[in-house]
Amino acid sequence: MARRPIRWIVPSLLVLIWLAAGGAFGPFAGKLTEVSTNDQAAFLPQSAESTQVLDVQAKFREGETQPLIVVWTTTGGEPVTAAQTTAATGALAGLRGTPDVVGTPTPAFGSDDGLALRGIVQLDPDLAEELSDTLTRIRDAVAVDGLRAELAGPAATRADLSDAFAGIDGLLLGVALVTVLIILLAVYRSVLLPLVIIFGAILALGVACAIVYYLAGHDIVRVDGQVQGILFILVIGAATDYALLLTARFREELATAPDRFTAARVALRRSFAPIIASAATVALALLALLLSGLTNNRALGPVGAIGIACAALSALTFLPAVLAVLGRTALWPAKPQPAEPRGIWRRVAGLVDRHPRRLWFATLVPLIVLSLFAPGLNAGGVPLDETFVNDAPSVAAQATLSKHFPGGSGQPAVIVTPAGQADAVERTAAATGGFSGADVVTTTGRPTDPPKVVDGLVLVEATLRDAPDSDAAQASVERLRAALSSQPGVLVGGFTAQRLDTNDTANRDTLLIVPVVLAIILLILIALLRSLVTPVLLVATVALNYLATLGVSTLVFTHILGLTASDASVPLYGFVFLVALGVDYNIFLMSRAREETVLHGPREGIQRGLTTTGGVITSAGIVLAATFAALAVIPLSFLLQLAFIVAFGVLLDTLVVRSLLVPALIQDLGHRAWWPSRLSRPEAPRTAEPLTRTPS
Repeated sequence: MARRPIRWIVPSLLVLIWLAAGGAFGPFAGKLTEVSTNDQAAFLPQSAESTQVLDVQAKFREGETQPLIVVWTTTGGEPVTAAQTTAATGALAGLRGTPDVVGTPTPAFGSDDGLALRGIVQLDPDLAEELSDTLTRIRDAVAVDGLRAELAGPAATRADLSDAFAGIDGLLLGVALVTVLIILLAVYRSVLLPLVIIFGAILALGVACAIVYYLAGHDIVRVDGQVQGILFILVIGAATDYALLLTARFREELATAPDRFTAARVALRRSFAPIIASAATVALALLALLLSGLTNNRALGPVGAIGIACAALSALTFLPAVLAVLGRTALWPAKPQPAEPRGIWRRVAGLVDRHPRRLWFATLVPLIVLSLFAPGLNAGGVPLDETFVNDAPSVAAQATLSKHFPGGSGQPAVIVTPAGQADAVERTAAATGGFSGADVVTTTGRPTDPPKVVDGLVLVEATLRDAPDSDAAQASVERLRAALSSQPGVLVGGFTAQRLDTNDTANRDTLLIVPVVLAIILLILIALLRSLVTPVLLVATVALNYLATLGVSTLVFTHILGLTASDASVPLYGFVFLVALGVDYNIFLMSRAREETVLHGPREGIQRGLTTTGGVITSAGIVLAATFAALAVIPLSFLLQLAFIVAFGVLLDTLVVRSLLVPALIQDLGHRAWWPSRLSRPEAPRTAEPLTRTPS
């Protein structure tokens, strides 16, 4: 009896520690926007030619700026009058010296068709939350009678991005948590347990956000709205998945254990190794993004790994402590359930047992067919008019600008050249296909004045004929770089060059990071399962699941959503999440199957593994798919596409690959699946090799 009070001390202390951490760190989930940046130029590859041009441009501007393009059009389709041109120029000049405006705005220039005007205003680059208010003030200040004023350019796009991410910490988190709560209520048919699981996920998110906030505040990691959104979803989804697996084992153990403390201790011991292996798989796969040449990819690596570590820590400390304290009350009104093969998963296991070869062939062939569509995904960068899911003012303004001016107006290719070569570079740029002209940047902004020289360098701006976010514009920049390659010290940058360099870097990242991630996962599986055949098989199946998902996504994006392209990082992000998370579910299935194989042999081992893990892993997959689907509430095509890829891929993996393909292959291989361990030899004693049991 003396030990009974002591058994309450450890779980009670753990609960109190986590509650204190939640109180201290919880507010940081809403403070990440304070250290976030949505300046896309900050995430360019540091060694790229376009990044070097940005560094030189900063010297010419005597400080960083962000350009805003004002475009006026007549409301009735009639030509712009001279009086309106004078009024527009005066309105621009009136902005000089006003808050947040840097330098002198350009005069208003007319279009060749006479139906539009445009001018450029340079803004303070440090504008963040107040950027939208600044643009509203400028829009009012440049109003001209009879003309409609619209705002385009990088500053306007940045403002729309900020608006898209506004309230991300509240909206996204709320949608994800409500979705998870509904699923958990349906799975457990319990009132208290879903709330405990969600509360544990919130605590994990608070701690993760506090760590990321500190690191971002000291410039150790970078965070933007996309990374922040993925962090929220990743922590909520992973913490819930780990909690589902542990609580399922607790419910199983509670049916036979002498008391709640023993049930919680046994559930934790048998869940620890696979949860740690799963968390390590995802965290190390994310850390492989540190090899990327893109800063935002490198930022997601440690930020995501921190989130996964906090999710696993919460699931392995806070949750078992609460379960030990609550006992059967946590399950009310449901009751503890021993692990007995029954229901739909017993029928699925029977199907696998009767027709393994027929079943794996019937599932493998459709996956291969779907994967054939994967190369059709255009990951060359999202056009500006598809960046936002909903209509955005900057997109409409850019369309107006492109209608009346050359496609690259306001977003020229920027050429850095030694002053002595300026004339030759200007002529070469103007003569290169895809450009409508080129001008040296002068001290006053008027083409007839002397060029502005800084450190012996001159800038030449070449206007693209095509929209700066188009494939044709990127091809023109490639031609321009080739034409100027013989000129020493010449660099070509600008918006289009940045997109080109980003895409090239993303392609190199994929070729480097994909094999690294596969190697990491393979090594973890070999260590956990003590086999070579099964780990290779699992890695191959999740890779095939990824390719099949990419194939389906290509069809959906093109023919249903009407999206012509994807961001260059979408395939890599999708690969890291799908392969790492897909292996997670196979880890839980096959580690339990190995446990049962030790006791009952390979045939019954896979049957018992499938029936005891089927329900909970399917529930975990649905939860994770639903949480990633919540990313679609942010009106950006990048996150919409990523949400679909991960959500669909997780469901495909959970319902087809893990439920049918993998069990059928393992069943067909029999003892050979466990080569070279002792389990691969039929004569080996089945109880000779102790194994840490895994959660159902």
